[in-house]
Amino acid sequence: MATAAEPRFARIAALLADPSRARMLALLLAGEARSAGELARAVGITPQTVSTHLAALRDAGLVAQRTQGRHRYFSLADGDVAHMLETLSLVAERDEVSTRWTRPDRQPLKHARSCYCHLAGELGVQLRDALLARQVLVANERGELSLGRRAGAWLRVAGFDDDAMNRCQRDSARPRFAYACMDWSERREHLAGALPKALLSQFIAIGWLRRVGVTRALVETPAGVRHLLPMIRA
Repeated sequence: MATAAEPRFARIAALLADPSRARMLALLLAGEARSAGELARAVGITPQTVSTHLAALRDAGLVAQRTQGRHRYFSLADGDVAHMLETLSLVAERDEVSTRWTRPDRQPLKHARSCYCHLAGELGVQLRDALLARQVLVANERGELSLGRRAGAWLRVAGFDDDAMNRCQRDSARPRFAYACMDWSERREHLAGALPKALLSQFIAIGWLRRVGVTRALVETPAGVRHLLPMIRA
């Protein structure tokens, strides 16, 4: 009797089953590239071991490597990998959702965090709701999102200059400009894609949000409280 072929995701699942590799990928989910040394210190393993893990993850297409001078930096390969990790987190913790996110150590991540390169958590969901309610983004009959008639004014308030506005206009017609991503903690949708990525970069660059150490958590600065929160809250 013929044996059924092993599912193609079995290799990926085996890689993720290693605790050290899982912790490395969780760190990279913040969206920032990190060196092998930084990952080794954060995970608590030797540089030689982390290099072996990174080679396996790179060969499987889960991480990408960029060389700059004598240094090598690693990041998640793309948004699909980030989405997979966020979805696995959602499934793994669905039975504990009522208690896990009430813990003090989880509150910063629940409030605001980076999901790969876009904003997630309570602020991420609020941003998504505001962009749709204020017609910065509009959906067509297929549910695809593009810039709405009020996008220009809102993005100007967010500090987008002419070059950034022109990029948004060009990208708006392309796939994955903005699309739904189920939020791990909120169990509602935030937004992923080119526009949400540009927004998070902008919010950090102009000092409305800042990262909390090496974690994925984000926090509003005083300037963010004054300017960002009124833009995304009713």
